[in-house]
This record gives sequence, structure tokens and C-alpha cells, in this order.
Amino acid sequence: MNRSLPVAAGIGLRAPHVARVLAERPAVAWFEVHSENYFADGGAALEALLAIRRDYPVSLHGVGLSLGSPGPLDRGHLAKLRRLVDLVEPAAVSEHLCWSRLGRRHFNELLPLPYTVQALRCLARHIGEAQDALGRELLVENVSSYHAFEESTAAEGEFVAAVADRAGCRLLVDVNNVHVNAANHGLDPLAFLDAIPASRVAEIHLAGHDASGPVLVDTHGAPVAPAVWSLYEAALARFGPVPTLIEWDNDIPALEVLAGEAATAQRTLERFRHDALAA
Repeated sequence: MNRSLPVAAGIGLRAPHVARVLAERPAVAWFEVHSENYFADGGAALEALLAIRRDYPVSLHGVGLSLGSPGPLDRGHLAKLRRLVDLVEPAAVSEHLCWSRLGRRHFNELLPLPYTVQALRCLARHIGEAQDALGRELLVENVSSYHAFEESTAAEGEFVAAVADRAGCRLLVDVNNVHVNAANHGLDPLAFLDAIPASRVAEIHLAGHDASGPVLVDTHGAPVAPAVWSLYEAALARFGPVPTLIEWDNDIPALEVLAGEAATAQRTLERFRHDALAA
């Protein structure tokens, strides 16, 4: 059983496609699932995931651990995640650099944090606790934002790099989020990439966004935009070829559409891998 992600393009596995994946075993390099969808004790969904895991590398991507919330981590949530990790033996486990819980109140959002020393300490502490509880490395992802905090004392890329260094974890760089934040806040997306040590980057996410309003909104409900494909090439030039995932969570299209997006990412990966070998 493969316990590391291949340097290839995978897709997010969502409920509408599970039956086809089980029946047809399509030529997809790897799948990612949202951890919390499989926290139940048993059931058809978990059984299907375990069957798929026998044939494909699988990554667990969490949305509810709330690493940036003040106070202690939710130990019940962490215990469920550890149980799932033990069952699935995933190739990677990832979460977000955000907060989504205050006390007992949970929000169905990945809420951004100010880039401050206090937030850095909180994230590093919680990432360390999560890695100890899981007994393995955690990848953490940069999130989209629509408001710039006056309290921030560092640029986003510098902050994300500092979190990884202090927590001793690796990074999942969401290239769409880098583009969205740069456009929304008038920033240079290449400055974010330049601030991130290549050795820390273990995975890349690509997704679509909504550009119909006054700001870009990270929706995961559209094809990857041309500007994001261009930024992806810049990311590969900066970090080298790394496992890449196509995310699509809203208005989910046919499996062939996702496979087509992954094929585009795969061609780009192979071009940069060829260039790296030729250098």
C-alpha cells in the first residue's frame, strides 16, 4: 500500500463519483477526501473509501480541526481523525491555516487569521499537538481571504513559512488561494511563492473561483482559471514538481471533466520534471 503521494495530478473524490470509481477503477493517480465525511463508525461511505484505498493512494484533507482557534484543540475531533488515519493509512494528512471554532460554536467556514506573532504561536502549538496525536506529519494549507487585518505584522508568505518552520510541518500550497488573495488585496502572487522554502512544499491544490463580483471568491465550483494555470507554472518553477490536486466541491461536473483538468496539470508536471532532469 502506497504511503506517499505520487508526483502526479489527482482529483478530489466526491460522493457523486464514488460508484463509478469502484466499478471502473479509472486511470487517476490519486484521490483526496474530506476527513470529516468519514468520521462515522463504519457505514457504506467508509467501506467504499477503504476499497478505493486498496487500489489508489488517498489523502485525508481536514476542514474542521480549527488550528487557529484560541484555547485547546477539540480532542474529540482529533481522536476521530486519528482513528480514521489508522484505518485508511493515507498517503498524506492535511488541514488549513485558519480558525472555524470559538468555544463550542462551530462555523462552516475556513476563516483567515491575522499574520501576527500571537497567531503564529497558536498555530505552531496546535500543529505540534496534532502531529503528536496523529503520530505523523501534517500538511497545512494557506486559505483565501477577503479582508486585510490591520494587526498583521508580516506578509502572508512570510507568515506561512514561519508557521511551517516553527511547527516542523510541511505545506500544502493552494495556488488558487494565492491568486485570489493577491487579486483581492493588490499583492504580487510571486512574492508569496518566493517566501516559501521549496523543501517545505509537499503538495499543491488547484481549483476554480468566481470572478463575477467586486472580489474573487474561492468557490471550488469552476475550472481552473488561466491566470491560476500560469501561477501554477511559476510554483513548479519555484518548488519543483510536487503532487497536485484538482479540487471541485460545488456544481460538481462529470468525472471526465475532473480527469481532463488533472490531465492538464499532469502535462505541466511532466514538462517541469523533464526540464529538471535535463538541467
